[in-house]
Amino acid sequence: MAINSTIFKADLQVTDTDRDYYETHKLTLARHPSETDERLMMRLLVFALHADEALEFAGAISTEETPALWRKNLSGEILDWIELGFPDEKRIKKACGRARNVYIYCYGMHRAKPWWQSIQAKLDRFDNLSVLVFADAEIAPLPSMAKRTMQLYATIQDGAVTFADDQREAVILPMVWLPQQKS
Repeated sequence: MAINSTIFKADLQVTDTDRDYYETHKLTLARHPSETDERLMMRLLVFALHADEALEFAGAISTEETPALWRKNLSGEILDWIELGFPDEKRIKKACGRARNVYIYCYGMHRAKPWWQSIQAKLDRFDNLSVLVFADAEIAPLPSMAKRTMQLYATIQDGAVTFADDQREAVILPMVWLPQQKS
């Protein structure tokens, strides 16, 4: 018998002074049994960084056809394809061909550095790709914020994110390993 996903609900208040975006999102997330609290919270952090009324959690953890999050326009065109983790070159090529903008967010330096060293030279040809990484120490408080019902706050200013609940706070500055070259 298959184990069902666990449902989490989050009220995420986003104050993004970099984009002049101020909104509260009522989100429902399904956490696959193999997903950790860290990855669940990373999805919420990345949602905050790209918050928009059209941004959606796209697919399950094992879905190859969709990223972790995406934003589409009304005609179904993929504007933003957002990955968490360490996709291979084939998946990156597919994403860059399907979406206007592709973002890869890495975490866990012990895996991020070897992945980056093996793939960095192959990514120069993608003008619509950005690769960002989170420092382990900065995201360490996030898993302790994971609750079935969450009230979260994300304040974004000058590229830094202050991500908090009522008891804890994490200040996170994503490191840009590959800036998008698209003009």
